[in-house]
Amino acid sequence: MGKKLYVGNLTYGMNDGDLQQLFNQHGTVSSAQVIMDRDTGRSKGFGFVEMGSDQEAQAAIAALNGKEVDGRTLTVNEARPKAEGGRGGGGGGGGRRY
Repeated sequence: MGKKLYVGNLTYGMNDGDLQQLFNQHGTVSSAQVIMDRDTGRSKGFGFVEMGSDQEAQAAIAALNGKEVDGRTLTVNEARPKAEGGRGGGGGGGGRRY
């Protein structure tokens, strides 16, 4: 199974294809996605890349973490799964009001 990587500090002009091309040099890219702002349609400046194997993921991290691309220093590391339950806290609307 492949490894999902978080890629931060991307230029706002970068798209999925650019991101995939950047990582293709380090192994098989299963998927590459730049996260877009729902309201503006602009890049949020980060994305996720899924590599074909753990070895390729580690090679990509070693090669690209801290590398400057278009004047910005990339942050590349293993993506951590989202915490379950979304926005935390207890309660949440179902309680009685007195």
